[in-house]
Amino acid sequence: MATNTLRSLQEGTETAPAHPAADSSGSEAPARPRSTFARDVALAGLVTGSLDALFASILYVGVLRVLSVVGVLQYIASGLLGASAFRGGIWAALLGAGMHFFLAVAFAALYLASSRRLRFLSERPIASGLAYGAGVYFFMNFVVLPLTAVAQSPVRLAELVPMLLDHMVFVGLPTALIATRGARARARRPTP
Repeated sequence: MATNTLRSLQEGTETAPAHPAADSSGSEAPARPRSTFARDVALAGLVTGSLDALFASILYVGVLRVLSVVGVLQYIASGLLGASAFRGGIWAALLGAGMHFFLAVAFAALYLASSRRLRFLSERPIASGLAYGAGVYFFMNFVVLPLTAVAQSPVRLAELVPMLLDHMVFVGLPTALIATRGARARARRPTP
């Protein structure tokens, strides 16, 4: 039984345990499938948030050498706190991490919800995911960031190209693949 449960979790087909029926026959109601939407959103948010943060840290700390890891997270917090985020120490960095993962989960939820209505998003995950990642990058950098307290600076090609590729490969693509996994699991479920 544990093997079947593990297999169903891996395939995304886990079912909720049966609950006794309300009728007098004493029979149990059939098991109903658990919604995998929340689990898929959380997984996509965690995966993409982690990959994106790792990539940004490698780029800005290791390659460009312009920030520390704490500085990368403080930069994110500066969207709310402005320049004072860089004097906020670890607390500002933790706020930045929370903001980063909140946005990762929000963008994952948007894609996964959309993929339930727009089937091509889960039928063509590579193209859809790469395009979605590019869209997230441009939306965040050219719509959202100008509306925040982040200090504005000119776009540098040394940042634009790698960060665009980061969002395509490490944000959009995993989100689309997780959405496709969920769509396939839903398709395998028996209908009542």
